[in-house]
Amino acid sequence: MMIFRFLPLFWAFSVKADFFQFETISNVSTYYFNYIYCNIWEGDCQPHQEDATQKVPSRDLLSTLPQDCMRSLVEWYCALGQCCDTGDCRIINNITGLARDLELRLHGQHLAQSVVLKAIEGFLKSPDPNKPLTLSFHGWSGTGKNFVARLIAENLYRDGLKSECVTLFIAPFHFPHARLVDVYKSQLKEAIRDSVVRCHQALFIFDEAEKLHPGLIDAIKPFVDHYDNVDGVSYRKTLFLFLSNIGGAVISEVALDFWHSGQNREDIGMEDLEHQLRSEALESQGGFAQSQLMSGHLIDFFVPFLPLEYRHVKLCARDAYMARGLRPSEETLDDVARAMLYLPKEEKLFSAQGCKSIPQRINFFLP
Repeated sequence: MMIFRFLPLFWAFSVKADFFQFETISNVSTYYFNYIYCNIWEGDCQPHQEDATQKVPSRDLLSTLPQDCMRSLVEWYCALGQCCDTGDCRIINNITGLARDLELRLHGQHLAQSVVLKAIEGFLKSPDPNKPLTLSFHGWSGTGKNFVARLIAENLYRDGLKSECVTLFIAPFHFPHARLVDVYKSQLKEAIRDSVVRCHQALFIFDEAEKLHPGLIDAIKPFVDHYDNVDGVSYRKTLFLFLSNIGGAVISEVALDFWHSGQNREDIGMEDLEHQLRSEALESQGGFAQSQLMSGHLIDFFVPFLPLEYRHVKLCARDAYMARGLRPSEETLDDVARAMLYLPKEEKLFSAQGCKSIPQRINFFLP
């Protein structure tokens, strides 16, 4: 039987310290599973606190175990379903889940849905990418840039944004002072290298990238270029996302032109926007425009996020209600959508805030 294979392991721990008072084999399995997850695979968990009299074994205890016991421990851990095809339990690369989330949870963004999915799927399927994947998200606030970044993290990593494989930088928060750019450069290089050493498929998200100080973003240029390695570390399986409001006006103009000409929003293609976004980014103010990422053509895709219309705001409101376990009526959804501000002044076609304030705004409409 399976349990007898691990009796020597349990015995080895028992003779090392007098801290076991288990009532059932089930308790033993639960205890060791939590211990292994927390201390060997370094999961994000809290110390076992159900019984204040129990003591957690130290990591030094593991080093005294026979090698066959350690092998059995690993086999047991994997038998519980905690090992994965990627070879790293922190990485799940659930492309099917990402496709489903982009289709069902992202509203009004057919271009972002298609480009992001194809870019990431192709990148992950490549056994030896020639460079890291670098995506630049553009559009008004509230159109879904941060939301898509979160969906990517949730479907590529077991712990989502909380994963030690994922790092979020918010430009004005993490790099506020122009006079400290040289310090930030050093810190940024070290943070990226340490993360990739810990996790070969790391994800870096730069929010409000247009506010990065000139020269700062060049610190990461070697990490996103076509090098086999930088100082002995390969970054080719790394993903970089840059989120900015650059190009929001251009994207809105194109969408408005399509509406005026009677064309469907879904007919807007990448050929209508990507070249304009690239030009807009080059001409904008700030460190992103002046960086070697732009001049060196190291951004793989400029992903446009279209302004959201009334119908999309209703879908966002529906999702916000359902997230709270509520099923709103169509009348309620219309009430929420009508309360938003729409632009331009004449057409009132696009939500000025996108969907960003919807989860808070529905509080006003709750009974």
